[in-house]
Amino acid sequence: MKQNSELVNIAIAILYREGKFLMQLRDDIPGIIYPGCWGFFGGHMEEGETPEVAVKRELEEEIGYVPPQLSPFIIEREGNVIRNIFHGELTVELEDLVLGEGWDLGLVSVEDIQEGSCYSPKAGMRRKLGIPHRKILLNFINRNES
Repeated sequence: MKQNSELVNIAIAILYREGKFLMQLRDDIPGIIYPGCWGFFGGHMEEGETPEVAVKRELEEEIGYVPPQLSPFIIEREGNVIRNIFHGELTVELEDLVLGEGWDLGLVSVEDIQEGSCYSPKAGMRRKLGIPHRKILLNFINRNES
């Protein structure tokens, strides 16, 4: 990972259905951020791209699906990373999604999020949630419970 002050803009989506959250089990390969951890679908914004366009492009590339409605949740900065976070309802079945990036996908329960790990049938074991992903989800859940 680059160690400089250049800002990295990413656009990610919290997609939910029936009290669970769609997450991607990231590939377990060296050199990527949060390898082998559960995270959100989304990614880096391209030059000149708005966060809204980027998140829709990334969802189409990664799962072949864009929800009918995506709304901004928060924008947060951690170091040189700016996360543009959106949320929307998953309106199709998991079987209708085409995993274009990552090791696995699944609906993660609130209990799993609180615990910080979730079972992956493809990995054959529980894998951790990425630290920022878990923090963002807990924030999202707490805001929507109050």
